[in-house]
Amino acid sequence: MSFMAATGAEEEEEGAAATAAAGEVHLPAEVDWEMLDKWRFFALGAALFSGVSAALYPAVVLKTRLQVAQPPPPCLRAAAAILRHEGPRGFYRGFVTSLAGTVPARALYMGALEATKSAVGTATLRLGVPEPAASAAASAAAGLSAAVAAQFIWTPIDVVSQRLMVQGSATAAKYRGGVDAFRKILCSDGLRGLYRGFGMSILTYAPSNAVWWASYSLAQRLIWEGVGYHMGSGSELRPGYGALVVVQGASAAVAGGASAIVTMPLDTIKTRMQVLDGDSERMTIGRTVRSLLREGGWGACYRGLGPRWASMSVSATTMITTYEFLKRLSAKEGSL
Repeated sequence: MSFMAATGAEEEEEGAAATAAAGEVHLPAEVDWEMLDKWRFFALGAALFSGVSAALYPAVVLKTRLQVAQPPPPCLRAAAAILRHEGPRGFYRGFVTSLAGTVPARALYMGALEATKSAVGTATLRLGVPEPAASAAASAAAGLSAAVAAQFIWTPIDVVSQRLMVQGSATAAKYRGGVDAFRKILCSDGLRGLYRGFGMSILTYAPSNAVWWASYSLAQRLIWEGVGYHMGSGSELRPGYGALVVVQGASAAVAGGASAIVTMPLDTIKTRMQVLDGDSERMTIGRTVRSLLREGGWGACYRGLGPRWASMSVSATTMITTYEFLKRLSAKEGSL
């Protein structure tokens, strides 16, 4: 069974076709970078992803607290403690700071993602690389470049927002808000303090995004291939937008869950480096790993896996369906 992902440059018809001996699935053309109204894309993207971030933020707060707690309480007990002592507001500590950085970071991420995917996809096809391999390579390269570009904004935002996240009502607040935290970190540690864990963030998110986008592309391909084989000989299917969203959401959930499990130890190390202060020594990767191993062996590296797995799976499903919807909303007139 062959599968061709449609792009505007490659396809002038209605879409691409996934062809099997048993059946044929015709998919609508993908909206690529050249087909987008860039102003509409970034403006609508900021609004849509701000809403998604607000819905998923409580899981991020819970995950962060579990990663730095010594010893960590059970997940549900930790969530109940936050709700009991701090109220619903406790699940949104640092949210304003996070949102302020998420908007420009998301814009940079989406721009790098689409530009790279379009450039690499076109280049690999011209080199004679088979379409499935070219699609996977373009998705992986796009995810890698987007993650690296966005970390220049996300890392300092992470450092500040995560320090606000772990401030509970049971302890004296060290920071009065995002601006105060930014100023104090800058005064005590300089610019280096705001980029604490930058290298670890790259090591965590760059391969994670590369694997995620490649897995997402592959999962979609496999699902549509299965549909084609199940349809029976001589059958044809032109799925509507609803069916596309379901397949995209399922593929995103699988890719997000797998990525969470693979990168969990790296995320725990990164979070500790960004949040915890060393006594007299700088928090390095080696020192952080040794501290985790002393506390609970390799299992300590997977603290907060439940909230992170759930958050990344739900986030991936929500983000990708929102993202694909955003691209169709932002398509230039007559480009589809």
